[in-house]
Amino acid sequence: MQVQNYININQAAEQLLNNLKTGSSTETTVNGLSFQDIFQAKAGATAESEISLKFSKHAAGRLEDRNIRMTERQMERLTEGTVRAQMKGIKDSLVMVDSLAFIVNVPNQTVVTAMDQTETDDHIFTNIDGAVIA
Repeated sequence: MQVQNYININQAAEQLLNNLKTGSSTETTVNGLSFQDIFQAKAGATAESEISLKFSKHAAGRLEDRNIRMTERQMERLTEGTVRAQMKGIKDSLVMVDSLAFIVNVPNQTVVTAMDQTETDDHIFTNIDGAVIA
């Protein structure tokens, strides 16, 4: 990658205008990849590699007590929902997967509690700052 040093703003503006007139791309690339390409690749890799959900003792007990069995795909969707919550800056999220409701502490990557929707008579969830339907 070649970096140009501009002496002043006028020269920078002139270079930009010349590129626009000649149809040259002003997009900076590194090894043929644009900033957007690199950003999306890093964001995707970070989201997938950093999320490793744990279930608190309470949540594990709730799953057992309520005889909730999750499929591999449901677990993937729960993880994807947590990633989406993390990307939005949510700290404590309700993540809905099919008829299952999970409260996830996103920074700790921990499922705090779990329930089937049929068990929530009033459908009210408290102490959350966001919700994801996965």
